[in-house]
Amino acid sequence: MMKLMMISDIHGDYSSLKKVMDVYDQGDFDKLVILGDILYHGPRNDLPEGYAPKKCIPLLNAHKHDILAVRGNCDAEVDQMVLEFPMRADYLEMYVDGHRFYLTHGHLYNETNFPHLNAGDVYCYGHFHIPVLEKESDYFKVNPNSISLPKKGIQSFIVYEDETFKLYSLENELLDTLNIAGN
Repeated sequence: MMKLMMISDIHGDYSSLKKVMDVYDQGDFDKLVILGDILYHGPRNDLPEGYAPKKCIPLLNAHKHDILAVRGNCDAEVDQMVLEFPMRADYLEMYVDGHRFYLTHGHLYNETNFPHLNAGDVYCYGHFHIPVLEKESDYFKVNPNSISLPKKGIQSFIVYEDETFKLYSLENELLDTLNIAGN
């Protein structure tokens, strides 16, 4: 059994990242999955309130052996020069509890260019800054939302354990769940 935390769209927001990492440090997690847009806020986004990308770097690098990360549309090659974990892949696949998790940011592989998924697979993405936990015919869609610039007002992250995804606010309030057992 693996326990994961999934976050996305940090956009250099140190204060929000610090809250999430405090939960991570206390939660006995196996891996931290980051679904892109780590340090830069992007030209279309407002500056996050806690914008301090230089402070995010050591906070993340301290967990470099736990992190699985994919590249977002706001991530650049120069970011890899300061981050001590790989974050330049457009997608990753991992197998957890008999399910394939397809990890991507969502700007390349999305509803208009959807990856091939098999029954029981989990499509994990960010980019849209909206939380999603839903079953689609024979696969699942999971988006932890943005921890810095949510479009629906609540910053959130996901905890996966025992074939269940749980969506939490940054205040660690449970918002939604999705069980994928038996699918």
